Amino acid sequence: MQVDSIPFRKTGYFSKLICDYLDEKEELKPFFNRYPAIDNFDNQLKEKSKTYDLRSRTVLVNSLKNQYDDFQISDLTENNLNLLSQGNTFTVVTGHQLNLFTGPLYFLFKIISTINLTERLKTEYPSYNFVPVYWMATEDHDFDEINYFNFNGKKVQWNINTKGAVGRLKTEGLKEVYDVISAQFGDASNAQDLKKVFKQAYLEQMNLADATRFLANEFFGDQGLVIVDGDDKNLKRLLIPFVKKDIFEQIPYNKVTATNKFLSIVSEDYKIQVNPREINYFYLKENLRERIVENNGSYLINDTDIRFTKEELINELESYPERFSPNVIARPLYQEVIMPNLCYIGGGGELAYWLELKDYFQELNITFPMLLLRNSALIISDKQAAKIQKLELEIENLFLKQTTLINKKIRAISNIDIDFSPQKKLLEEQFNNMYELAEQTDKSFLGAVKAQELKQKKGLDALEKRLLKAQKRKLKDQVTRMTAIQNELFPNHSLQERQLNFSELYLEYGQSLIPSLKEALNPLINEFLILRD
Repeated sequence: MQVDSIPFRKTGYFSKLICDYLDEKEELKPFFNRYPAIDNFDNQLKEKSKTYDLRSRTVLVNSLKNQYDDFQISDLTENNLNLLSQGNTFTVVTGHQLNLFTGPLYFLFKIISTINLTERLKTEYPSYNFVPVYWMATEDHDFDEINYFNFNGKKVQWNINTKGAVGRLKTEGLKEVYDVISAQFGDASNAQDLKKVFKQAYLEQMNLADATRFLANEFFGDQGLVIVDGDDKNLKRLLIPFVKKDIFEQIPYNKVTATNKFLSIVSEDYKIQVNPREINYFYLKENLRERIVENNGSYLINDTDIRFTKEELINELESYPERFSPNVIARPLYQEVIMPNLCYIGGGGELAYWLELKDYFQELNITFPMLLLRNSALIISDKQAAKIQKLELEIENLFLKQTTLINKKIRAISNIDIDFSPQKKLLEEQFNNMYELAEQTDKSFLGAVKAQELKQKKGLDALEKRLLKAQKRKLKDQVTRMTAIQNELFPNHSLQERQLNFSELYLEYGQSLIPSLKEALNPLINEFLILRD
């Protein structure tokens, strides 16, 4: 693939907070540990080495091997699992929900960014080992966020009634989804590959966590990807001291609340991504994931009749740590407690809430990871590139809002000058003379002059808009074709990677899709990528 890029800030799709972070603005430095430049990993390695112990490694490796018990894994993944027991092995982590059939396209970008960074780190720091990790969000309970994927502009959806952690969901009802995609994918060779892997993942695995593990392992196992399910009793046992500090001392609530206030002071344009709760854990059982709430010394499970005294809750935690599920504030801490991690790779929204957490980590003496924005890319086919070239469109302009794009292009290609700026300038010069005249005669005349100037400027604006509208009608064919190509590349007026499922590209590229993306994506480039055949 041919690779071009534009700055994230110029796309219009990334927040000021994230763009300022990428620019390493001085005022944001209190909110992160080290910027993810390759040279900065040296000190990150040294710091994490001091805070991550052998006991945690042993628990992690044993738990991961148990999680892989019923799965065939590549030699490289097996080697990475074994390497994790060694003190010179570290991880790079990304995380994602258990979206049906991976959900949006950026699922691939996240994992490929993670794999590519570990390979780059191994080149730069050969005395260490680096393992790419995909953290499955198995304990999320918002089923409506993950129960579909888009194909050719339509939702392919899994409809069941459910409660509790999505990773534990039985894969019942997915045969109907398989029948839908079988009809839509067609019968070509690439379509047969897709249908086979869907069937193996969702019809032959017992629950959604196993289905997602199978899918990610199928696509990335040969790259050594290690997949982690946090819904694990032994891993949760490592978290017990931190759960107590959350529930009984409210450390994350106090620290993150203070950070959010500070962040808002730094810039009113920085949107607070998440706010902490007094208690940042859910109570998790079969078909149940509800918030733990303190009320006059008792601890209640929201929307249930379950309640504990403080002593009973401590006993429950120590006996059944798997029943305590971290929310969006506590989950990052859980990840960093159990893994020898150096860097978290995520999207803009994820990094925005990670930037709220540094003081909370520091208070608990947990090394704060480096934060890297995942690769983002727009993939343009040969056919689409030909259309863009014929319309003489700049790729950068395709990121504009549709009305702005059309107006800009119509002004450029029209044989009539639609810009009335010269006329407005001439008008201003004429009225300046009238202002001077008013000053010399009667100053009460100034108001009438100003009103007339405003009226005539508005008249010119109206004429300019009417002329532009007339030219749009005259150049209707160009407008239609511009609109069509932008809608193809930005479905629902959103980034392609947030709407498209990988299956549409796989039908075209087949097994070369992931290797091609792996070769094209550079996790340290810090620009939005444009990929063309």
